Amino acid sequence: MPNVNPKILIWARETAGFSVEQAARKLQLTDTKTTTATRKLLAYESGKQPPSRALLARMAKQYRRPLLVFYMPSPPRKADRGEDYRTLHSDIDSAEEAIVDALVRRIKARQSLLKEALLSEGDAEILPFIGSYSMDKGVTGLVKEISGTASLHLNEYRATTTKNDALKYLRARIEDLGIFTVLAGNLGTHHTNITPNVFRGFALSDEIAPFIVLNDQDAKTAQCFTLLHEAAHLWLGATGISGAAGEQKIERFCNDVASEILLSDSDMQRDLRAPDMSDNEILMNWIDKFATRRKISPGMVAYRLFRRGAIGQSRFETLTATFHERWRDSKTKKQKKDGGPDYYVVKRHQIGNALLNTAQRMLASGELSTTQIGTVLDVRAIKVGNLFSGSGQVA
Repeated sequence: MPNVNPKILIWARETAGFSVEQAARKLQLTDTKTTTATRKLLAYESGKQPPSRALLARMAKQYRRPLLVFYMPSPPRKADRGEDYRTLHSDIDSAEEAIVDALVRRIKARQSLLKEALLSEGDAEILPFIGSYSMDKGVTGLVKEISGTASLHLNEYRATTTKNDALKYLRARIEDLGIFTVLAGNLGTHHTNITPNVFRGFALSDEIAPFIVLNDQDAKTAQCFTLLHEAAHLWLGATGISGAAGEQKIERFCNDVASEILLSDSDMQRDLRAPDMSDNEILMNWIDKFATRRKISPGMVAYRLFRRGAIGQSRFETLTATFHERWRDSKTKKQKKDGGPDYYVVKRHQIGNALLNTAQRMLASGELSTTQIGTVLDVRAIKVGNLFSGSGQVA
């Protein structure tokens, strides 16, 4: 068996967000009379003891790395996940950050395979709007460009029956432009769920196969906002990750674009009759009703009040945190009551019509194998057939 560089073992563990003690438990190393599980792992990481293939396989699984990575001569350089537009707080779990890195790697691999197939097919279309806008042109101009190019009509959006239907409407408009939208808030198991305060979404800018990824652990109305926020990033030609809090200039710009699309200034001036701003409970109930009628998130309404100077930043942060806590509690109660839907219904919803239909075409033409399609769709090859046997439309 080839020698393994001990630095690879340290790099893989640290980028997975594990301490030595945590990793030893994850790898099922045990204490003996002569040594501890932690010392065993340190012996492997110092090069004193070569790891067995079985141990490397466990490391690959727990550290979320391909097995072949452990046979590289040295640790690879940190993958470029684009600009990080989030404002991260000190209490962000390093393990969750490692999961975000793993998720970005997966999506990039799927994007790369799909783009290569589209180019090979000879029918790849260059999307002219990617990177076509600059911030110095202003928010209003980009609002008009996105709404016009995507044929977004606010009256149609608000006329949808449910919040899920509202998201489906926006996804359809954005996907019709050639943008692939994917819902992903973990690595395929609830044990790897990523909370929205760690990431809400990210955009992978590309003129042929642009991707927008939304955290499906977030509220539906918040996903609608994030979808438009990330679309703004694509118009700016920017690849990067967005979180619950963003103070960078580009984040504020994209927030303003998304919120203006969903709630125009004219709507605000006509309909915004806020109650006593000093009473949080009254204000929150008013925001809730105002947002529900328009199928937008209460956090977005609070953001607009903040941007207009009606409330301060600390009040805005308190309101959004409380709204999110309320939504999370409501979601937990609903899950306990309703149970879970069919796996394939959920998976098709996460993948989106654009990616699902493109993959189906690629398989039918022989451009991609079943195994490759499984990679693009993030499912095992054996499940591809069942995935395609549905209606072909996102549930």
